[in-house]
Amino acid sequence: MYEKIIVSLSLEHGIGAKAIETARGIKSENGEIIAVHVYEPLQGSVKAYVSEEAVAESLKRAKEALSERIGAAKDVEAVLLEGHSGRAVTDFAREVGADCIIVGSHKPGLRDHFLGSTASRIVRHSPCSVHVLR
Repeated sequence: MYEKIIVSLSLEHGIGAKAIETARGIKSENGEIIAVHVYEPLQGSVKAYVSEEAVAESLKRAKEALSERIGAAKDVEAVLLEGHSGRAVTDFAREVGADCIIVGSHKPGLRDHFLGSTASRIVRHSPCSVHVLR
């Protein structure tokens, strides 16, 4: 059983309910579940073409979508991270002392044949156990 579980959610893919149920099944009686989504900031010269208001609105929509994804689950804390998906999740896991990360793997390409790129990075760099859902 795990004490602190991070559920990595991509708001574009629908594994949220399955991932949260999996977390509930493997957490200890007093364990906690933290659902995270990573907001990737604009890169390079793209920043010059997007207003601060548009970025703020996008962040607001991401927070709302994350809250909707976890629904009325009172046993799940929602956290919006910023950065590169795989790295932000593993850094956050270290920061909070997580002992398990649950991540979905979907649409792998040739480079990441068995796992998606985010799941692959999390598995390789995680400071704790990782459960990969398909």
